Order: sequence, then structure tokens, then C-alpha cells
Amino acid sequence: MSASSSGIVAGLTAAALATVGYLAHQAAESLPAGRGRAAHAGAAPAAGTSTAPQVKKDPTALPGDSGKGARVVYSLRGDRVWLVAGDEAVSRTFQVDPSAVDPAPGSYSVTSRSNRVTGSDGVPVEHVVRFATVDGVVIGFSAAVGGPNASAPAPHPKARTGGIREARADGDAMWTFATIGRTVVVVR
Repeated sequence: MSASSSGIVAGLTAAALATVGYLAHQAAESLPAGRGRAAHAGAAPAAGTSTAPQVKKDPTALPGDSGKGARVVYSLRGDRVWLVAGDEAVSRTFQVDPSAVDPAPGSYSVTSRSNRVTGSDGVPVEHVVRFATVDGVVIGFSAAVGGPNASAPAPHPKARTGGIREARADGDAMWTFATIGRTVVVVR
């Protein structure tokens, strides 16, 4: 009977190993992409690398340190603007061409507006919304006149201009939203 008992145990062990192998295979097949085995079985990650999934920051997400209430948010590093309603909903976000002179991070208010003028770089602009002055240079948002892709000529490398340029459609939205006294928050 010992020979038949050992045969039964061997059979049960083989069946258990086959079941575990099958379940392991099923689990590996159901993993999300990029979460399975390394390309070379047994290969360890290179020193200093993480096996945790990489989360990329959404460049269009409103910065967390941008204040509260209805406001314009301008990111110096991201060259991006958000128009934020009083309920914290972003009504529009868009990229801008930065000015040669940056305002310091902080909270400002729209101080003046002009429907159409010539910018400090000689380019006709519209919907100018000014909010800061840095060492005598006025800083504001504007859109170049002359078509949807109109842009300024390359300024002299030492020119100190304060125009933050928007596309015309974005300039229209800014003009409607950023009235005198509207808060403008500048973040890094």
C-alpha cells in the first residue's frame, strides 16, 4: 500500500504544481502592460531606477499653489495661462510666448487695458491686459494683430519687453475675462 500511497502523493503533488503553474500564468497574462516580467528573466532593474509606474504630470493641470477665487494664473516655467472662475473651474488654458522680463511670482491685479496699441517691440497688438511693472517695464498679456499666427519679430537680445503674447482667440478670451481689478497670480 505504501507504493500506491506514494504514487497518489506524487500524482497529487504534480496536479498541485500544474494548478499553481496555470494560475501563475493566468495572473501574469492579466497584468496591465508594462507590469509583467522584465525583458530578461531574472534581470534586476538598473541601480537608481524604480519599478514603480511613472506618473507624468499633466502640463495643463492648474497649479496647486495658484490661489483661490476668480483669477488669471500665469506659469513662468510652463509658459501657460489658466482663466479660473470663482467656483475654481478652469474656463480656458493656453500656452503663451513669454516676455523678456518676468514678473516675480505673487499676486497682482489688472491695472489697465488697451484695445489696440503698438507693443514695446514695435508690433501692433490688441486686447492688452497689464498687471505688473518690473524696473520700469510694464508686463501684460496681448495678441499680435495680423492673423491667427501673427508673431513678433525676434527682439534684440538686450531688449527689455514685457509683452506676454497669446494667440488671438486666447487674447479675446483674456480680454473678456480679465477686467480691471481681476487677480493675476504668477507662479514658477
